[in-house]
Amino acid sequence: MNASTPAAAPGRIVLLTTSHRVAPGLLSWPAWQALRAADRVLCADGAHPQLPYLREAGIRVEEAVPAAEELVGACAGGHTVVVVATGEGEPALTDGLARLAGSGRLAMPELELLPASYDLPGARLLDLVQVMDRIRVECPWSSQRTHKGLAKYAIEEAYELVEAIEDGDRDELREELGDVLLQVVFHSRIAEEDLESPFSIDDVAGTIVAKLIHRHPHIFGDETATTPEEVRALWLRAKQDAKQRTSVTEGVPLGQPGLALAAKLASRVRTADLDVPLPRGAGLGYELLALAARAEAEGVDPEAALRAAARAYRDAIREAETRTPR
Repeated sequence: MNASTPAAAPGRIVLLTTSHRVAPGLLSWPAWQALRAADRVLCADGAHPQLPYLREAGIRVEEAVPAAEELVGACAGGHTVVVVATGEGEPALTDGLARLAGSGRLAMPELELLPASYDLPGARLLDLVQVMDRIRVECPWSSQRTHKGLAKYAIEEAYELVEAIEDGDRDELREELGDVLLQVVFHSRIAEEDLESPFSIDDVAGTIVAKLIHRHPHIFGDETATTPEEVRALWLRAKQDAKQRTSVTEGVPLGQPGLALAAKLASRVRTADLDVPLPRGAGLGYELLALAARAEAEGVDPEAALRAAARAYRDAIREAETRTPR
């Protein structure tokens, strides 16, 4: 080549990535443009879920990805090669291209990373559903669980979540939220197998979405609420319309801890503006009932208050233990 001969254009490599959490074939417009304009389209995985859709759209895909130096050669002369990445993202190829670029031996083509589909917020929940489905089928323990058999774990995980919140431990909070979420997904997976009234995690999500929309008419409807108090009033009205309850005590689980139960009943009475004096009787239970009602009226969670006091007591015990010779 003499000084008057222009150098051949090095071309372009497009590494096309897709998300398995998005239905195959739903690619971005820039991705389709790159695929249609490419001189060659390559994919190392012949079973890649995108391939049937690409071929249906008239894209010729070669089931191979050459080594880095061969790929650079394929781009010589200004050609564009699109590599449809596998789930691992083609690390061997990208590492090889990086070594070639560092060596300075070759004129490197332009390298573009083009995400063809993106995960939406909440997309990892699809992974959780898929993993839970496999565990339910293949795990000897999990495959035998029932709603009743798992019930105690829901209570335990809820308490561990509360403890993480009260400790202010962010890592623990994230983990415990996952454990609570697992209970929801596990129960939903079990519910799919019910012969009389099955439902799935999608039904669970659909139900809570409908409930949230119904109980937030100031966001999704024509109502107006500018203060937390007005929002609460709308919530309670929507809840009453939906439940059609004949008593304010309906929906209050009697199996919850005693202080929480007493405070919840007092809250229902106060919210409904009922005049119901506390029952009088001898014994510590009636005194605790009065304390719980008083705490609720003052905006204090009696369970949280007692836990905080108990934690202080625990710390005092530990401190005393360190001073006591064994």
